[in-house]
Amino acid sequence: MRIEFINRENGPKSLICEAEILFSSEDHLLAGLRLVGFSLWRNESGETVVTMPSRSWGDPGERKFFDLLRAGDGGGDALKRLKSAIRDQHQLRDRNAA
Repeated sequence: MRIEFINRENGPKSLICEAEILFSSEDHLLAGLRLVGFSLWRNESGETVVTMPSRSWGDPGERKFFDLLRAGDGGGDALKRLKSAIRDQHQLRDRNAA
């Protein structure tokens, strides 16, 4: 598995970049596929926040989100690890680019 980052020139001011996960041949069923929809944002305090792929739904004027990637066991630890790995990879990329 590999994480790639895509810069968007015309994105919102707080958008740092988008991220995609590319699956390798070791990932068997997912080999050759990519999971898109991750975004890295800068919040008001300057921290980097990772959002996950989701779909919006709801009545007009009421917007809700259905996360497309969820923890299989109902806990949030796996998602926290993934978000942390995406943040860490992005920081490493920035350090190497400097």
